[in-house]
Amino acid sequence: MASLTIAEVNKLDSEEFLEVFGNVVENCKLAAAAVWSHRPFRGVDHLNQTIAEFLDALPQKGKEGVLRCHPDLAGRLAQAGQLTAESTQEQRSAGLDSLSQDELSTLTHLNQQYKVKFGFPFVICARLNKKDAILSGLTERVKHSAEEETLAGVEEVKKICRLRVADIVTSEAKL
Repeated sequence: MASLTIAEVNKLDSEEFLEVFGNVVENCKLAAAAVWSHRPFRGVDHLNQTIAEFLDALPQKGKEGVLRCHPDLAGRLAQAGQLTAESTQEQRSAGLDSLSQDELSTLTHLNQQYKVKFGFPFVICARLNKKDAILSGLTERVKHSAEEETLAGVEEVKKICRLRVADIVTSEAKL
């Protein structure tokens, strides 16, 4: 998809906006629908701020719901080739598509331990991490309280969103 300017983003009707931004928050078109109503955006930073404010304003259960929209890292969906295009690319960039059998086993065990404890999958911005950092982050974050981990997970979602928006919207105006 070609990059859009912020002026082009502001001209999108709700259906077009959902089509373009519907997966900025993984599998959560509701977020895009809520963000669309805040147009016009003054720039990419304003768009990202609006997404972050939407996420921050969610009640605890809503934040947990957003986290549940994310797939397990190198999990069942990844193994079956059923991730969204964005998640597939992000997990590949972190090296999660080339884990050794031991690494995959460890990650699977930690993912399961994490989900049992918190009720949602471990979320980390894979594009900003590699497999070793992800494994060590998961090992540490499973020790958090539910409140700490919900906040940490939502902060990671914001990082993912910023990168996904950057893939869609150019920060320079077309001449």
